[in-house]
Amino acid sequence: MAYGGYGDNGRGYRGDRDRPREFFKAVCSDCGAECEVPFKPTQGRPVYCRDCFRKHQPADRSRF
Repeated sequence: MAYGGYGDNGRGYRGDRDRPREFFKAVCSDCGAECEVPFKPTQGRPVYCRDCFRKHQPADRSRF
């Protein structure tokens, strides 16, 4: 019996975890610093560096 559903290769639902993550260069919408993000930025949507991203998180957000 397969676990993890469709596309299970014995390591979970998706097998792309072993593949190196692709990063894209961006400019932070808050501070203007150059940064890299793990998604392709979309024009018209803000992109934040790590520090500014933390500032935009809700204060009551609990972490697991």
